[in-house]
Amino acid sequence: MAEDQDPERDRLSGRVRRFAQVGTGLAGAGVAYGASRLTGGDSNARNAKLLKEALGNLKGPLMKAAQMFATVPDFLPPEFAAELGELQTNAPSMGRPFVKRRMASELGPDWAKRFTDFDLDAAHAASLGQVHRASALDGRRLAVKLQYPEMASAVETDVSQLRTLLSLFRRAERAIDPTEALEEIAARLREELDYEREAKHMRLYRGFFEGRADITVPEPLEELSTKRLLTMRWLDGQGLLSFKTAPLEVRNRIAQLLFEAWWAPMTHIGVIHGDPHLGNYTFAGDGSRLNLLDFGCVRIFPPVFVAGVVRLYNALLNDDRDEQYEAYRTWGFENLNDGLVEALNVWARFIYGPLLDDRVRTVADGVEPGAYGRREAFRVRQALKEKGPILIPREFVFMDRAAIGLGAAFLHLGAELNWKSLFDAELQGFSEAGLAKRQAAALAQAGLT
Repeated sequence: MAEDQDPERDRLSGRVRRFAQVGTGLAGAGVAYGASRLTGGDSNARNAKLLKEALGNLKGPLMKAAQMFATVPDFLPPEFAAELGELQTNAPSMGRPFVKRRMASELGPDWAKRFTDFDLDAAHAASLGQVHRASALDGRRLAVKLQYPEMASAVETDVSQLRTLLSLFRRAERAIDPTEALEEIAARLREELDYEREAKHMRLYRGFFEGRADITVPEPLEELSTKRLLTMRWLDGQGLLSFKTAPLEVRNRIAQLLFEAWWAPMTHIGVIHGDPHLGNYTFAGDGSRLNLLDFGCVRIFPPVFVAGVVRLYNALLNDDRDEQYEAYRTWGFENLNDGLVEALNVWARFIYGPLLDDRVRTVADGVEPGAYGRREAFRVRQALKEKGPILIPREFVFMDRAAIGLGAAFLHLGAELNWKSLFDAELQGFSEAGLAKRQAAALAQAGLT
């Protein structure tokens, strides 16, 4: 279908409907928040619950964005971050007649003849789409990911509404400037709507992990996919929580697989899976194989940024303040001074902490998964109130999100590993020039250039 005839393009009618849906819930929470600040009241907890309730009922991209914000230190007041972090991404699935119409719009009126069977009831439903079980004509079992209608309009409307809401926070909470971070999240949400790009992300990861039997990435089927429909091989597996009571050896093996699946692509080709949600990976058999799923949110970093990540690791390891300055500048932080660097180091020492400690340990002793990072975020908040404001660079958002999501997974498992040893193994022979060369080749092979 020609682009100018695309019924799913961002369009005024869809944005108007979405604006009406979103506006009431956000306006109520936002006005209440502003009023409490103006009157000196302290009703953040109540207003945060209001906002979570509004977003939980709306589903869609705004809720997904809110979950992302909740992982960035001091992006939102702590009461809001805690409430939004509990949002679930399970949306009500589309009904059978609706699914038939959607499939026909993507593959044509005889779409059903291209499968031996197709389950019209969704196996999984999330914020931007849902997944159906099916079988190919050659018998291969398939997962068919079908996007909800008018998501482009929903993303643009939700981002606009959220920008308005965050402006209220900015007037009262001046420690941090979320402007660039919001643009980063908006850009990734737009990318998530492009299933052709997601198929390329899958090919990128399949190429990277080729030859490893213990990390598997689904194979996309181009002939049964479109920009809003992604068909791939179905991978059997169990969720991480199924292994919470497994022997420590099994839980440690699972944690090591997760660590390598996220950080090996980061340090070797400058790419990170930006959404380590518990539903985005499963484990086969006794946990000896990781199935890595959902490649809508993949961040490709400039090699200089990855070099900055490694530089900060070494600077913290050696307590080198000059190098810490340079690493933060490489990340994109500006107008730094000693006070701001020390405030940023509070968070950096938390994120890097397990990687700096050369011993077998949990990722955070005595911390529950849901509380991972909250104490440190509060300390950063207090420090930035005195030393800020500071602009959060775009690239920071998804690296931070991955670290928080993985840390929570490791805590669920109760894994005990030498995280420093694992990270050092990924840094063997690291150089910015070498990464740049490998990245260019990997992206070209996946069709991402």
